[in-house]
Amino acid sequence: MRAIVEAASRRAWLARFGAEVTGVVSNQANAAGLAWAASQGIATRSLSHHGFASREAFDQALIADIEALNGGQRPALVVLAGFMRILTPGFVGHFENRLLNIHPSLLPAFPGLHTHQRALAMGCQFAGATVHRVTPVLDEGEILAQAVVPVLPGDDADQLAARVLTQEHRIYPRAIEALLAQGVRT
Repeated sequence: MRAIVEAASRRAWLARFGAEVTGVVSNQANAAGLAWAASQGIATRSLSHHGFASREAFDQALIADIEALNGGQRPALVVLAGFMRILTPGFVGHFENRLLNIHPSLLPAFPGLHTHQRALAMGCQFAGATVHRVTPVLDEGEILAQAVVPVLPGDDADQLAARVLTQEHRIYPRAIEALLAQGVRT
């Protein structure tokens, strides 16, 4: 999230594309990103998924919070960054073609969790990250950008994850900017 906000400022997305980060929502009240976003003057909300009767009920409340942070409007893009919950088809459908995520593997390889450990266990020589559109099927949306990271001798999952994260911070803002350049407006 921070890499995206910083890229938006550094690359003048507001002046160039009319696009800005209008808010940050987390289901974790103590998420470091909320405090950082607030320190940058970005509106934030915390919405715990605990206490909701169903995933659908939580996702409906999440939709309301996202749109409230965007002046009551459906935003042009909803960008997931570290949001570790599977979203319902209703949520995904509400933001169809507007919902992006980043995944720490070269999709379609290793969807889901524990990607680095799985890549190491399979003996992969390369790992990486993928920016993709979110669909109701986990980690199967259109691929918008990828970055390749070599697996080095002696790597463990944490070492590999750190190198992949560096690439995530590069490709996610680039993928968003490419969509903005194609005419997506917020």
